Amino acid sequence: MGKRNWPAIGYGAALFLGSAGALVLEIVAGRLLAPYVGMSLYSWTAIIATVLAGLSIGHWLGGRLAGPAIDDAQARLRVGWAFALAALACLLCLPLLRLIAAPLLASGAPPVLAILVLAGALFLLPSLFAGIVSPILTRLAVGLSPQAPGPAIGRMYALGALGSILGTLAAGLLFLSWLGSTATVIAVAAVYGLLALLFAGRRGGVALALLAAGAGLLGWGQKTGALGAPCLAESDYYCIRVQDFSPESGRESRVLVLDHLGHGINDRERPALLYSPYLHLADEMAKRRFGAQGRSAFFIGGGAYTLPRAWLADDPNPDLVVAEIDPAVTRIAQAHLWLDPRPGLVIDHRDARVALQALPARPRFQVVFGDAFHDIGIPPHLTTREFHQAIAARLVPGGFYAINVIESRRQPRFLKALLATLRLDFAAVEAWLDEEEYDEGNRVTYLVVASDRPSPVDRVAAARGIPRVWRRLPEAELAPDPDTPILTDDFTPVDRLMAHILLEPELMER
Repeated sequence: MGKRNWPAIGYGAALFLGSAGALVLEIVAGRLLAPYVGMSLYSWTAIIATVLAGLSIGHWLGGRLAGPAIDDAQARLRVGWAFALAALACLLCLPLLRLIAAPLLASGAPPVLAILVLAGALFLLPSLFAGIVSPILTRLAVGLSPQAPGPAIGRMYALGALGSILGTLAAGLLFLSWLGSTATVIAVAAVYGLLALLFAGRRGGVALALLAAGAGLLGWGQKTGALGAPCLAESDYYCIRVQDFSPESGRESRVLVLDHLGHGINDRERPALLYSPYLHLADEMAKRRFGAQGRSAFFIGGGAYTLPRAWLADDPNPDLVVAEIDPAVTRIAQAHLWLDPRPGLVIDHRDARVALQALPARPRFQVVFGDAFHDIGIPPHLTTREFHQAIAARLVPGGFYAINVIESRRQPRFLKALLATLRLDFAAVEAWLDEEEYDEGNRVTYLVVASDRPSPVDRVAAARGIPRVWRRLPEAELAPDPDTPILTDDFTPVDRLMAHILLEPELMER
């Protein structure tokens, strides 16, 4: 390989790495925001739009900076400055997130606007500075072979695209699992910093000063804890935390938090003490229909394993299957939430639909319990008629499918669609509420119960544990509207049906 090829290789490699870093940051951005706003269509839309906007502005600025009035040495220096600024902006987004997220979300701003502002404040500048280098590097590559600019331009475009592909795959498949989001951002900044030093060279006083500022920022963040990850564990799916619930309960108890939402509260000494009303109601209904022993159930999502843990403590001979897609959630439940698996509990670390449909299509379970809906983040494939048919085929006579749904009390659009879909395959479909939430105007937690036979009463009082009363909503109150869709594998507009939760700030209040 001739000497004249080395600069071309260097420019191509820099573009490849710069593009990879931009896409790594885009994937990591979703995980960084998840503990504050969850992961939803809206957060990903804001992140993707922000990164594309930053890259577009950066490409335009880079084109201006790559004008004919500068020589190659000046162009390389500008590349060095851009990489240095990109490194600094990457590092800055970590403490900035901790500083502005909570005040912004507590400000009363519409949630969608808050997500857009948060994404823009954190990720626009890193993308912009990373975008600047592409036109300048392409100009340098074309300058090496001015007689054939087309192949040089095509090669640089291809390398940029390949870098973006590699960055996306590496972030999703490797970095988040092995490094975590904070360390991944620091690694991207380090790559940008190294490229800045290589391109700035001896003339890179400004770039060096910026990198020194980045090192100082890193040290300050480490000292103040601003760079600390908010997660106890960061898995392929969630930011997982465990918080002490003892001050609220007066007993030794803990709550599992996945991203930004609590997913079960466990009491250490009394597993059957159920703090969440919807879990308590499911327990009461199961006992009324089938008694307290010989329980058979399939759980869509494990979370804190609160109800399986309660039934394991009560029943000497259970048949419980839990489909929890994230093995890290199970490990945390065992290490911190007092889950003690024993015979009678089978844990399947697969998607719940895949796990259920792998079982024989014959009646087996008294209860199928769905607790995989994450606030407004609802897996569409777990809401469709096709999935409901698979559930119905595996319920014994009198068995029921119970689903936890967080929705608006006034305009429950998704809930109406879910009920209408369930009625196609279940003779009795009911929606229940804790009496304390019955007259609420904002978001409430429904328990939907679908079976081959209706509940014999419209009101249930707790027979044990925390004193509670639940009421069944009149069917007419949740009758479908003219535009209420049936949810199928071909058409499941869950995000549209749940959009009102984000678009109306008062519905975010709990």
